[in-house]
Amino acid sequence: MSRLPSPTPSRPASGEPELVLVLGAGGARGLSHIPVLEALDELGVRPALIAGCSMGAIVGAAYAAGLSGKELREHVALTFRDRARVIARLLDARIGKFTDLMRGLGNPVLIDGERMLDLFWPEAVPDRFDQLQIPFAALATDYHLHAEVLLRDGPLTPAVAASLAIPGLIRPVVIDGHVLIDGGAINPLPYDRLLAPGRIVMAVDTSAPATVSETRIPEPLEAMLGVSQILTRTIVQRMVERQPPDILIRAGVDGIGGLDFFKAQAILEASAPVKDEVKRRLSQALERRG
Repeated sequence: MSRLPSPTPSRPASGEPELVLVLGAGGARGLSHIPVLEALDELGVRPALIAGCSMGAIVGAAYAAGLSGKELREHVALTFRDRARVIARLLDARIGKFTDLMRGLGNPVLIDGERMLDLFWPEAVPDRFDQLQIPFAALATDYHLHAEVLLRDGPLTPAVAASLAIPGLIRPVVIDGHVLIDGGAINPLPYDRLLAPGRIVMAVDTSAPATVSETRIPEPLEAMLGVSQILTRTIVQRMVERQPPDILIRAGVDGIGGLDFFKAQAILEASAPVKDEVKRRLSQALERRG
């Protein structure tokens, strides 16, 4: 656990500024990060550093491992095409039992984040940070100290599992004696500490905007995730108002909930227009800094 490293410039010979890519929290909406990665691939731009929070950490770590945006798209489409298999995998990653609830012993839906990542991540994602092709950091929250924690070395899976450990849904992770939960609780789009001369910090926000007012009362699990989405959006808005990143990309899809992973194909298709925005905004930024 430490502060973020100073990344090695991605194009030192050309003198161009290095790109730092920050992928934010957002649940299923975070699948919208993938078209952003495809745009970078098509531009031939390689980030010097990737930082991710929650869903952004899952996608960011896979991209840092060397998978292309296209490969991630294909993996997601294949994974969530089989609903029965996904549900079976989630049940396999579950810690609690329904009988525990009746006995007052635990949460029957609580999931082990590390087991879940092992079940759903592409096989190409390595076990350790130092095996990644691009420097990467995952942001989590220290539950007891109420502080953000940046994880950038050691075992990769526990770090990303900590970053996405939504209370009540994903089990907290203990690393170096610290109990860590979802990074979105404190900094869902961790770009603020990365702003520096000689860098272009592109932050991708997939938090959920407010919807049209309605009288429908959400189901308990939906409400729990909804509160997380509200918190994420509020924190990001305040951060952007105080000090925006060099490039802010809003990549989330309207009408998508935090657990709508079975709408993966629709999310990816609806997010396609963001590719042109990424290319335009990044090209403009490089021209201004070049």
